[in-house]
Amino acid sequence: MKITKIILVALTAVILSACGGPKGELVGANKPGNFKESNPYGMVFIKKGSFMMGENTQSPVFGQPDVLGMRTVNAFWMDETEITNNEYKQFVHWVRDSIAYTLLIQAGFEEYAYVPRNGEFDEESFTINWKKKIPWGSDDEEIQEALAPLYYSDGTLRTIKLHYNYSWKNLDEAVKYVNKFDVAKGRYPEGAKARVDTFWIDDEGFIQDSTIVRPLREPQDLLTNKIISIYPDTMVWIRDFQYAYNDPMQRGYFAFPGYSEYPVVGVTWEQAHAFCHWRTSFLESNTDQLIQVYRLPTEAEWEYAARGGRKEAMYPWGNKYARDAKGCFLANFKPYRGAYSDDTGTMTMRVAQFQPNDFGLFDMAGNVAEWTSSAYNPSANTYVSDINPEFMYMARKSDPDMLKRKVVKGGSWKDISAYMQCGARTFEYQYESRTYIGFRCVRSFIGD
Repeated sequence: MKITKIILVALTAVILSACGGPKGELVGANKPGNFKESNPYGMVFIKKGSFMMGENTQSPVFGQPDVLGMRTVNAFWMDETEITNNEYKQFVHWVRDSIAYTLLIQAGFEEYAYVPRNGEFDEESFTINWKKKIPWGSDDEEIQEALAPLYYSDGTLRTIKLHYNYSWKNLDEAVKYVNKFDVAKGRYPEGAKARVDTFWIDDEGFIQDSTIVRPLREPQDLLTNKIISIYPDTMVWIRDFQYAYNDPMQRGYFAFPGYSEYPVVGVTWEQAHAFCHWRTSFLESNTDQLIQVYRLPTEAEWEYAARGGRKEAMYPWGNKYARDAKGCFLANFKPYRGAYSDDTGTMTMRVAQFQPNDFGLFDMAGNVAEWTSSAYNPSANTYVSDINPEFMYMARKSDPDMLKRKVVKGGSWKDISAYMQCGARTFEYQYESRTYIGFRCVRSFIGD
C-alpha cells in the first residue's frame, strides 16, 4: 500500500512538472532565470557604494563652503576614458551616411532601401539598406545631383547639415502633481498639460524650434523631439583664447588622424545628450538583449566614480597632492604658474596617459572637464536625496539661461589643481562648447 502511494505521488509530481507548474497557482509570468548582463565594450563596472559627497576644501570658485554629506549610488557602467575624437566620428559618420542614403532614396534610387513585403515603396516611410554601399565619388550625374546638398561648391562636406533627429519623454512633466494619472478614472486629470519643445527644418534648410504647451491625454503627448547639428565646433580653439595662435588646432584637432585618441571637445551638453541617444539606438539595432540606455552620469555618480571607492579621496589617485613621491605630475592640468608642459602635455593629451584610479577609470582629473546630466544649483547638495542623488532639469527653449546651466566636473588641461578635486564643481551653459570640456557615458547596471 505504501509503495502504491509513493508511486502515485511521484507520478503526480511528474505530471505537474510536465505542465510547467501547479495550475491555478501564482507562478509568475515568466520562467525564473539567472540573467547576466554582458560587459559593455570599453566600459568599467562601478560597484554600488557610499561616499562623502562635496568638496574636501574651500571652493576655488565660490565663497560659501560646500556641504559634505554621505551619499549612496547604485551600480553602473562607465566609459573607461573620455569619448575620443575617433569614437565621436563614428556618430558623425553614421549621421552623414544616413542623410546620404535618404537623399539617394528620395531621388529614386530605391535599391538603397529595403522593399516592403507588399512590394510597394513608400518615399515617406522606408528602412535604409545599410549593406548597400554609398557611391561616394561616383561619376553618375544623377547620383552627384542627389548627394549635392551634403557638399559646398568646392566639394567640402557641409558639416552644418549633419542633423540628428530624435525624441524622448519629458518625465519631469509627467511627475507634476497636476498631471498625476488618475487610476480610478483611467486617464490624466482634466486640464493636464505638457510643456515640451518641438523642432523642425524650415524651407531654407535651417533648424527652427519653439516651446509649446499641449493637452496631456496620453504618454505620447510627453514627447519632445529634437533636431540638432552634431558636428563639433572647431572654432572654439580660436574663440576660447584670444590673442593666441591656435589655428592649427582649429584645422586639425577633430580632422587629423593623429588626434584620433584625444578627447573630443567643442561639443555642447545638448550634443553629448544626442550622442547618448544615438549610442543606445545603435546598440539596440544590433542586439536582441535587454539593455539600459546610455546617458551622461549624474554629478553623484561621476564624483563617486572619480573617488575610486575611497569615501573621502581628494583626488582620484587618493592622496592630497597632484604629484607622486618622485615629483611627477599625476594628471594633465596647469601646474605652477602656467608651466603647462611640465606634466608632459601643453593642451589636451591622448587619453589614458596617466595611471587609472582604483576603479580602473582614466583621466577623471585633468585632460578635459566633463559634462554631467545634473542641472547646476550651488545649494543642491543640501536637499538632494541621500540615495542616487540627482538634481535634474531638462530646460526648454523658452527657459531663462539660469536654468540651462549644467554641472561640469574633473578640471581640465587649462585649470589649476584645485579644480581637479573629486568634489570640485563648476558649470557651463548647455548650449555652449569649449576646448576644455568633453564627456563620457554611463549605463545603469541591471540588477543589484
